[in-house]
Formats: sequence, C-alpha cells, structure tokens
Amino acid sequence: MTQSTAPAALTRLTDDEVLFRDSVYEFADREVRPLSREMDEHAKMPRELIDKLFELGIMGIEIPETHSGAGASFFFSVLAVESLSRVDPSVGVLVDVQNTLVINAFLRWGSEAIKHRYLPKLASSTVGAYCLSEAGSGSDAFALTTRAVEQGDGYRLNGRKLWITNGNEADIFLVFANINPEAGYRGITAFIVERGMAGFSVGKKEDKMGIRASSTCELLFEDCVVPKANILGEVGKGYKVAIETLNEGRIGIGAQMVGLAHGALDHTVKYVKDRKQFGKPIGDFQGVQFQIARMAIELETARLLVYNAARLRDAGLPFLQEAAMCKIVSSEVAESVTSMAVNLHGGNGFVKEYAVEKLFRDAKIGQIYEGTSNMQLVTIAKNLLG
Repeated sequence: MTQSTAPAALTRLTDDEVLFRDSVYEFADREVRPLSREMDEHAKMPRELIDKLFELGIMGIEIPETHSGAGASFFFSVLAVESLSRVDPSVGVLVDVQNTLVINAFLRWGSEAIKHRYLPKLASSTVGAYCLSEAGSGSDAFALTTRAVEQGDGYRLNGRKLWITNGNEADIFLVFANINPEAGYRGITAFIVERGMAGFSVGKKEDKMGIRASSTCELLFEDCVVPKANILGEVGKGYKVAIETLNEGRIGIGAQMVGLAHGALDHTVKYVKDRKQFGKPIGDFQGVQFQIARMAIELETARLLVYNAARLRDAGLPFLQEAAMCKIVSSEVAESVTSMAVNLHGGNGFVKEYAVEKLFRDAKIGQIYEGTSNMQLVTIAKNLLG
C-alpha cells in the first residue's frame, strides 16, 4: 500500500502530525490488516488487539500526562481515527468513541476527583462507552425514557439503551437518564456506570451489515444504584454534556469515513494497475483514470472539511456548522468512493476475498450514527438562518 495520497503541504500537517499519522497507519497495516477479515466474519475484536491500542498510546490522546495520557490535541485523535479506519473502520470507531466522546466528556465536565479516578484507567487499560440512544430516542435524543430516582447517597436507574458502541468491550459507561421527566430535557443527567454494578447488564449484541467487529449492544438497567459521586457535570445538565460532546464526535466520524474512503482508493489504485483486460492494465483506460481522479478529489474535499473542523475545535473557535458539514460530506464521500471501488473491481468487488466489499458495507453507517444526514442538514440550516 502507498503511504499516502494526501500531501502534507495540502492538508497543512506539521512534521509531528505527519509522523504520528504515518506511525498509526503502519501499526494498523501491521497489526490490524491481518485480522480484519476474520474480525468481520466473527463480529468480534480480539482483546489482544485492544491492549495493543492502549500500548500505542492512542486510547487516551487528550488525557494529560499527569493522568497517564498522551497530552496531545483533539487533532491527533482525528488523525488516529483516520489512519486506523483506512485499514479497518471497526477499530477506528472504537478509538473514536473512546477519545472524542467518552474522554472528551470526562475532560470537559468531570470534577477533579472524577478525573483522578477515571482518566488513568481510560488512558491505560479501560474502554469506555457513550450511552444516549434508546428505542424511541434516536434523532430525538432527548426523548429518552431511562429514569433515575434519588435514593439516599445515589440514584436508582431503570431503563434500556440501544445501539451502544463498545458495549461488549467497555467497563466504564457514560449513561444519560432523566431525573425529572416533567422538566423535559432539563431533567437529563449524565451518570458514570461501571461494569459489575448491581442491576446493570449488557444485553443483546446487534448483528450488523458493516463495522461488524465493533460491538453494538443494548444495555439494561434494573434498579441499578449509582452513587451521587458518579454524576458527570451537574444534575439536570446532562443535555449540555450530550450536545456539546456529540459535536466533537461528529468530527471523529468524519475522520472515520475519510480513512475508510482512503483505504478503498488504496485498494482500487493497486487493482487497476494489476488487472489486465484487452492486453493492458485497466488503469491505462481513460474512463478508469477519470473515475480514480474523481475518487481522489472527493476524498481530499472531505478530508479538508474534517481537518478544518478539528482545527477550529482545537483553536477554541465555533465549529458546530463545520462539524455538521464534515460529517455529512465525508459520509456521502465514503459511500460514493467505496461504491466506485466495487465497480472498478468488477465481479471481484462483489466477493468477500477483496477488501472493497467490506468497506462498502462499512461505509453505510456513516450517514446514520452520531446524527443522521438529515439532522446535519437541519443543524447547518438553523445555524445559517439564525
């Protein structure tokens, strides 16, 4: 595989960022690629691989060094997700949820006691999960029905969460529940639930079309008592935790989709050079060349939107609209690029022996999770129209 089709001068990466991006990709090429097909078939990610992600230092990128993290910027999280997803988007999304959702929420809303207690674990050994969605609460995120009732020094949680990424691997769960349904979204509170707490269990694992090695599970809360010390942020302010964390998360999904599309382009460039028809490589035909060129243009467009949103976030500037834009464009590009990759592979693109079949399946989720494409359009339009 080629190292990159994106010159550093065009994407404005520093030398350190280029080195980091390439080192994560080399890791993925060496450690993830040999496992990718088996992980997809068995819908499972080996714990040994997750441990290697921790050893590489990319499971706690923004966590300060004082809490055992890398102490790097959000942009480095984006680069890690992109580089991993170029090989396997399932691994990319595990790292994405860990960094852009779970750790981001702990860093922004956690008390010093919570940071001291949880950040070293999240940086070194423990996977986290972000638990907002429910059966009747998807795009309408605040229609959640999971309830929390005050009880002594804690709260008793009852309800059910669905479509929770990292559900099988996680030991720390950031769970959103409503302590005062009459107050609507102003009753939503964020709770830190640990695996093993009485009344909490991980239920059914979904059998998915794509990103199959990434676990997507239901969570069950049956009189699960969570200490008041495990509230993240303020009581009744969980909606702020949810909204503001998801804005960063959308940039992470954008990075996943860019990496996925980059991987599909890699495979296709190699294939059209090797595959011969009418006595010469099909890459010598202008019709094929034009399609390859369009794939590269779409990919670079999406990449620059993602990088721009990430740079704005790190600079402390508004990025709501840019995050929505990069998410919708990158997910559409991932679908179009992987579709063309399958087309250019011909019949080989339709069989599991070739990686583009898997990447095509993996791409579809990008327009659905962490805010559907229609919801991104709503966000952009409202922002423009005030």
